[in-house]
Amino acid sequence: MSNLSNPLHAARAAVVRQAGGPFVIEDIQVESPRDDEVLVRLVASGICHTDIVFRDGAMPIPMPIVLGHEGSGVIEAVGSKVTHVKPGDHVVLSMNSCGTCPNCAKHQPAYCFSMPQHNLIGTRLDGSSALSQGGNKIFGAVFFQSSFSTLAIAHINNTVKVDKDLPLEILGPLGCGIQTGAGTAINSLKLGPGDSLAIFGGGAVGLSAMLGALAVGAGPVIVIEPNVERAALARELGAAHTINPKQIQDVLATLRELSGGGVTHAIDTTGIPAVMAVAVEAVLPNGMLALLGVPPADASVPANMMSMLIRGVGVKYYVEGDSDPKAFIPRMISLYRDGKFPFDRLIKQYPFEQINEAAHASETGKTIKPVIVF
Repeated sequence: MSNLSNPLHAARAAVVRQAGGPFVIEDIQVESPRDDEVLVRLVASGICHTDIVFRDGAMPIPMPIVLGHEGSGVIEAVGSKVTHVKPGDHVVLSMNSCGTCPNCAKHQPAYCFSMPQHNLIGTRLDGSSALSQGGNKIFGAVFFQSSFSTLAIAHINNTVKVDKDLPLEILGPLGCGIQTGAGTAINSLKLGPGDSLAIFGGGAVGLSAMLGALAVGAGPVIVIEPNVERAALARELGAAHTINPKQIQDVLATLRELSGGGVTHAIDTTGIPAVMAVAVEAVLPNGMLALLGVPPADASVPANMMSMLIRGVGVKYYVEGDSDPKAFIPRMISLYRDGKFPFDRLIKQYPFEQINEAAHASETGKTIKPVIVF
């Protein structure tokens, strides 16, 4: 039953009741924020591949649940320990973290020692949920926001204040997908002038990585993408070349030819072992391959160790682009204001009522980054 000492707020949310089931928009109740929490009235939320993975039951998560973790909105209320935002402030919501472990202390919240507990269990740490329906628990707290709802409870650690003159309708994806791609290029690989990059997969994460690389002066950037429309957009936004793996028999040879022998860095966003095998061979000596895609559960990295040894190359999975959201989201916004990071070109907006259509458009590749608007 609900906590009678904590007032409830009426909201509309997209609820998933069974693995593989649809998003169903229903009336729910949302608690007022606890001491270290905020209540946010959502303006918009991006749809991320992880939301689809959760919806389809590919990762264990309790149901019924409200998903969504790329929210943007306006603060309605704050807890007694919250001092960095106040009611009326505009915010972007990102991943949550403990704030105290050794990695959090080094401003590396993406590698928080208790990342799963703070983002992926469907409840607060004490097992409670801020969401309910007629006194029955609705699971939430996905990335401690569950932003597929008109109201969301977020935490003091994953709430980032932004200027009020910015369009909240497009800012939500800065909290995860766009942050992951751009952050990998800028923070993880530390690209700059003189560095070249091959990106395998021209979806939201891959094209955000491309925009991030170009924003800091890296290039040329080559995008390997079978979707003709996405490849065309990549070229329009600054890719030096695109390669269609459905039309090119030897992607590695073509990539080496276009890049003059190889690239200093590569990013795989597909999680497909056969693609990763090509990506690691495309990297020049002392280069690095960044892995971002979600792989099959039993997959191993298909790299030839002797080849890696001879070239001295590295392969590493990066999480959330090594980003500290409170620092990196403002940096992305600054690049956007300067005209160097046009991430808005990746976004298509859908009304909340069309959330299932938006999710389907993401799955089929029709839309690079769908954003639902409340």
